[in-house]
Amino acid sequence: MTTVSPHLVRRLAAEAVGTTALAAVVVGSGIQAAALSPDGGIRFLANVGASALALTVLIELLGPVSGGHFNPLVTAGAWWAGRRDGSGPALRELAWYAAAQTAGAVTGTGLANVMFGRPFAEPSGHGRDGTALWLGEAVATGTLLLLVAGLVRSGRGRLVPAAVGLWVGAACWATSSGGFANPAVTLGRALTDSYTGIAPGSVPGFVLAQLAGAAVGVTLAAVLFGRSRAARTTAVPGDARDLVAG
Repeated sequence: MTTVSPHLVRRLAAEAVGTTALAAVVVGSGIQAAALSPDGGIRFLANVGASALALTVLIELLGPVSGGHFNPLVTAGAWWAGRRDGSGPALRELAWYAAAQTAGAVTGTGLANVMFGRPFAEPSGHGRDGTALWLGEAVATGTLLLLVAGLVRSGRGRLVPAAVGLWVGAACWATSSGGFANPAVTLGRALTDSYTGIAPGSVPGFVLAQLAGAAVGVTLAAVLFGRSRAARTTAVPGDARDLVAG
């Protein structure tokens, strides 16, 4: 029988809470913006700004506990980078992290729906399909993984919370897909038929594009930055700011 240590439970709780809050802000700010302004640009600015700020604060707050990943691909990147020296999460922990993050994303989406008088879960009707959007997702996700790993490999891991928030804000504006860059939150957003929703049928294409982009981003980080300075230090297990080269 598989047991879960109290330390891992605390980390999973932090991931679940952080992803819940993130999804609630992403979805809730979209609903609020759509209700307050008929201008598409203002709506998008409000939604993106709130989401980027929330992500920065949540990573800073919960990073020391769980790594502040809130994203299965960031967790996978942390495992890959630290797989040899044990500085990242263990392979067996990846599924636990992904489950906590996905549960948090679904809960946060439902919470936002209910706060604005909607059903907890309502399948989205916003189709988001096509090569251009998938390419946008790959670019947004790949650069996110490159950013996190590159900063840590170059000894600047402390900048990760702010840098991730800034990149997410930029990617939302600069990519055709809107820069979801997170499989867990993408799945959660399939459960709101509001401004930030994505049709369930569009989710697989987005997730596949995110996986492809993440693989490219991690590979580029290894090529461009080499072995991390953090590889010779003791890291907080799974902390996105302590990704090291494998």
